[in-house]
Amino acid sequence: MKLYVATKNPGKLREMSDLLSGGAFELETFEGYEAPLEGDVSYADNAALKARSLHAQLARAGHRAAVLADDSGLEVYALDKRPGVLTAYYGGVELSWTERRGRLIAELDASGSRDRRARFVCALHFVDADGRELATFGTVDGEIARAERGELGFSFDPVFVYPAAGATFAELSGEEKNRVSHRAIAAAGLLAMIIQAGILG
Repeated sequence: MKLYVATKNPGKLREMSDLLSGGAFELETFEGYEAPLEGDVSYADNAALKARSLHAQLARAGHRAAVLADDSGLEVYALDKRPGVLTAYYGGVELSWTERRGRLIAELDASGSRDRRARFVCALHFVDADGRELATFGTVDGEIARAERGELGFSFDPVFVYPAAGATFAELSGEEKNRVSHRAIAAAGLLAMIIQAGILG
């Protein structure tokens, strides 16, 4: 099944392709995709908004296909669970991800809190070619490192330590991360729902 992903982030597309591998899906992006303005209420609302928007854009372009959207974020407990649903805009849209990560560590250090607990959150929203919708949610607990570590991953991966491995997500291989990440948990749940709904035939 061809599945269009509502993203312009190559790292996210690659990760979703790995998580949904196995021949059931052929993931790709829509060149003309225009991301809608996201809200600050919930990950689930934003994922649904992006999926429905892409579905409508594809229909206007004459494509009848299934779509998938993701909305993810990092919640740091000592910062009142910020950046949260606005993770992608933390510090301002003009900042690079390296600058965002540095800003996060500096803000947490300046808070004076010894609590470095954090969690990654992922909401997935799927709309099939006929308009049927499915949604899942996944989280993974960890803590914020005192400095960036690792060259893999994207977003806040280099500062998110997964305690069971004693490593940041950017130090884990793609295969290792895809066994434990928030997106992996959400994707596994979504795949089970798609199979149960008979969407794959």
